[in-house]
Amino acid sequence: MSLLTPDPGLLFWMLLCFLIVAFILGKWAWPAIVGMIEERGNYIEESLKKADEANAALAGIKAENERLAAEAKNERVEMLKEATRLKEKIIEDAKTQATAEANKIIENAKESIQLEKDNAVKEIRSQVAELSVNIAERIIRGELKSNESQIDMINKLLDEVNIAKS
Repeated sequence: MSLLTPDPGLLFWMLLCFLIVAFILGKWAWPAIVGMIEERGNYIEESLKKADEANAALAGIKAENERLAAEAKNERVEMLKEATRLKEKIIEDAKTQATAEANKIIENAKESIQLEKDNAVKEIRSQVAELSVNIAERIIRGELKSNESQIDMINKLLDEVNIAKS
């Protein structure tokens, strides 16, 4: 008997044990193992689907965030433009108001200057008239110191009045 050639009796019992083990495994073990493998495959497949859904949701959220960021940027740009327009309008209104106020002040100053000028002219005229009367009075007093010169002056004035009436 050789080690490499098996005995037919041993071969029979080995075949019988193998068939019994194969039958037991085929009857109870393989369906449980195959069921577990299918369950595990379904779980993995479902996990992959959920991961794809999560990736799609994440991509949607990322797109929404990008859209919101772009919208916020546009809104910020619009707010800056509006602030610039408002600033320019306020500056223009202030310039217009300042110009109006300056024109009003200039007009008031012109009126005040004209009023002062008129008052000064009136006062100068009044002083000139008063000085003229004082000078005339002194001249006449000087010429009319004597009675004779007074009578001559009266006659002269009467002659002028008579000439004017004629």
